[in-house]
Amino acid sequence: MRRALITGVTGQDGSYLAEFLLDKGYEVYGMVRRASTENFERIEHLRDRLKLVQADLLDPMSLISTLADVRPQEVYNLAAQSFVPTSWAQPVLTAEFDAIGVTRFLEALRLVDTSIRYYQASSSEMFGKVREVPQTELTPFYPRSPYGVAKVYAHYITVNYRESYGIFACSGILFNHESPRRGKEFVTRKVTDGVARISLGLADALHLGNLEARRDWGFAGDYVEAMWMMLQQDEPDDYVVATGESHSVRDLVEVAFSHVGLDWQKYVRLDESLTRPAEVDSLIGDASKAREKFGWKPRVSFRELVAMMVDADCERLRPA
Repeated sequence: MRRALITGVTGQDGSYLAEFLLDKGYEVYGMVRRASTENFERIEHLRDRLKLVQADLLDPMSLISTLADVRPQEVYNLAAQSFVPTSWAQPVLTAEFDAIGVTRFLEALRLVDTSIRYYQASSSEMFGKVREVPQTELTPFYPRSPYGVAKVYAHYITVNYRESYGIFACSGILFNHESPRRGKEFVTRKVTDGVARISLGLADALHLGNLEARRDWGFAGDYVEAMWMMLQQDEPDDYVVATGESHSVRDLVEVAFSHVGLDWQKYVRLDESLTRPAEVDSLIGDASKAREKFGWKPRVSFRELVAMMVDADCERLRPA
């Protein structure tokens, strides 16, 4: 039985990846931080199948001990401060988790067992002020947030450990990927939660910032399969994971409201305070390399994804 360790297992991607690996017969360990209030909501249905271990990306010895105790064949590092707006409010903490924390983990892996295969969660936010459209693995990075900057560091330190120590380390440059398990602070979930509340009579308006920002949105459940596929290849490499389709926040709003039969213009209120200090205007990825190397492609369309999220939020909010 193969053994995998997932950091960030309580997050959106961690919960979908844990499900995926368990269904493949893996023994799955999830790394969690010690907290006064623990939120296991996304993995509650998996708790009897998962083994949880306590460690922290801020504490190198805890990472070394965890790797030595668990002895995984595969590690998926999904833990991060992942909300871009927070990275302006807490830039140093974001760097500690998303940049230096990755170095701590790679160093722990180097000290304990260099045969462990390692997946690093890179991000389309690294492209920022894009130099070309669409973005590929060779597109130059120009991050536009402390989060994006930290992810660029993490990406290149992963490449460095791969080339310096022969570690099987891959970075997945994932474009925006969403699901009903997405946090409500992210714009997709903010929209679908807002639409559900309005349709059920629980709210009468939805406040948003920049409606013209464009993203390449896919389904998180599809994207975790690409993470696993990367670690099954003969040679480690980095891959863009994306749908290749661009949609604006306005498109997202229109599709979500139309799914419940409402006119979005009657309910959406623009709020300048919700715009970013430095906006990333348009992201769209070219996943040709992943498609050619190991046959990955998204299954869930943009409209299906939005409908899935609206339906899930309606179900959650509907009175019992």
